[in-house]
Amino acid sequence: QVQLIEAGGGLVQAGDSLKLSCTVSGRTFSYYVMGWFRQAPGKEREFVAALSWSGASTTYADSVKGRFTISRDNAKNTLYLQMDSLKPEDTAAYYCAAVETYYSSTVYSRADRYDTWGQGTQVTVSS
Repeated sequence: QVQLIEAGGGLVQAGDSLKLSCTVSGRTFSYYVMGWFRQAPGKEREFVAALSWSGASTTYADSVKGRFTISRDNAKNTLYLQMDSLKPEDTAAYYCAAVETYYSSTVYSRADRYDTWGQGTQVTVSS
């Protein structure tokens, strides 16, 4: 049973940076597509970024492209989301998600393609 634990959220000011982490336990996550999603109060959960298990493929939501960077350290079983130039509209609970796949370059932006989710970490950006 794979478990995902997010960390690194907090309260920052607009323009600041923050780095989220998602530690995977239970199994090696080397063959997992990993993604980040977020949900603001009163809004639907939305896709942020995803990374293939090989690290060769990434995809980002247009709203974060150029500001956020997704990465992984397979040796540490950890996924990261580096968030720069944060804006108040980035305020949300951030969730990491995982799904195992055979294909090394597969990435998913749809939430229903993932079968394992973390509990989330809150990011609040003040103006």
